[in-house]
Amino acid sequence: MVLQFSVLASGSTGNAIYVGTERTSLLVDVGLTGKQAEALLQEVGVKPNELQAILVTHEHSDHIKGVGVMARRYGIPVYTTEKTWGELDRLIGVVPESQRHLLEVGQTMEFGDITVQSFGTSHDAVEPMGFCMHHENKKMTIATDTGYVSDKMKEIIKGSDAYIFESNHDVDMLRMSAYPWSIKQRILSDFGHLSNEMAAEALLDILGGEAERVYLAHLSKENNMMDLAKLTVKNILEESGLRVGDDVYLRETYPHRPTRMEKL
Repeated sequence: MVLQFSVLASGSTGNAIYVGTERTSLLVDVGLTGKQAEALLQEVGVKPNELQAILVTHEHSDHIKGVGVMARRYGIPVYTTEKTWGELDRLIGVVPESQRHLLEVGQTMEFGDITVQSFGTSHDAVEPMGFCMHHENKKMTIATDTGYVSDKMKEIIKGSDAYIFESNHDVDMLRMSAYPWSIKQRILSDFGHLSNEMAAEALLDILGGEAERVYLAHLSKENNMMDLAKLTVKNILEESGLRVGDDVYLRETYPHRPTRMEKL
């Protein structure tokens, strides 16, 4: 059995990631409508009624829009922190008590044959987190919605075979955008989002040059472009001696369609 995953959608308009094996099916965030989530899961060959859990990283709408609908429609248990549940209660509608579960920051929990290790991120949410997914000798990391990558976070996520890693904005595009200055400050802060440059610099401390796959994720529709993100990250990595396409592979994610099902 292999660990497999697909980034169903990634970006400012909604985020959802499928992770599974032949025995276990998990969904990380549902920042889409229930109908959209169902359609994207179908595209990658996953039946919603086979999902065993929804894991929620934080309470922002582009990560939780369809959580309540999917949970109620298919009876899927939902896992997140106590503080995040406090926010979700007013945002996603009623989720039956039997489906409400806690997964705290720093906790490790078994879901079938997948071990989920949670870790804290730095974002303007009540208790945001990312996840490392372990299956046999394989590991993949979901690390988005963070204003910076701490040394502790780097140590936790090192050694992954694949990373779904935030590369949210180009700093110059953001500064020249029509966003209000307060929003620009938020995005650029330690509780905002990683720029293309910051993503690359963090990856330099994480990657081992062992053909890891890096999915550039959560790109801003207004303040980034995938080609620009890939070029920026590629240039910084290669300036430090990593060969993109050999030591590391850069992969794209999309706001409205899934990546192909990747197997580790």
